[in-house]
Amino acid sequence: MSEPISIDIWSDIACPWCYIGKRNLEKGLEAVAGDDDAPEVTVTFHSFELSPDTPVDFDGDEIDFLAGHKGMPRDQVEQMLGNVTDVAKNAGLEYRFDLLKHTNTVKAHELLHHAKANGMQHAMEERLMSAYFVEGKHVGRVDDLVELAVEVGLDADGARAALESSQHLQAVRQDQEQARAYGIQGVPFFVIDGQYGISGAQPPSAFENVLRDLWAKRSEGEQNADAAVEEAAN
Repeated sequence: MSEPISIDIWSDIACPWCYIGKRNLEKGLEAVAGDDDAPEVTVTFHSFELSPDTPVDFDGDEIDFLAGHKGMPRDQVEQMLGNVTDVAKNAGLEYRFDLLKHTNTVKAHELLHHAKANGMQHAMEERLMSAYFVEGKHVGRVDDLVELAVEVGLDADGARAALESSQHLQAVRQDQEQARAYGIQGVPFFVIDGQYGISGAQPPSAFENVLRDLWAKRSEGEQNADAAVEEAAN
């Protein structure tokens, strides 16, 4: 197949469903990879801030934040987080909301763009999400982000310079503008080959079905094109 299938993902580091959706997509991709003539797939992450007004050092835990942000009773928030934790576990993720340090994620998004420019976006995305949801690490401060950048193989000085100068802030804003143009109001949101939009942390089978459908349509189109060329040649 001449052109790879593109998957563009809008997500936020602080979105629990985004990490679950990422893992489910990976499982879906793994399932179709064994198909005959499986196409190449390219995945690109794009920035989306769910709560851009959050301070870097939020004074409180995740329950405090959600109770204040959503106006929900604390016991209802605890139940909701318990449900999310169960869903995450089914996806192979061990969420620790009791350790989570809520923060502003704009610098984390800038780091993702820095990693993308250095061919390490996927590793950086995984490292940030694991650090935030599983390990209880801070992902809003420059010093902490530089440490995480080094862990995936990025140069410490380069990462620090990019973050302190807001080198990639414009790229973050461009992603957000594109999300508005698409009408994306929540994440995760997946745009597959510029044709299919998938909203939310869908199960792996949803990604399998869309990819196989797209793949079949592409193959049919290529076969029809080849037949037309052959007919014209005769």
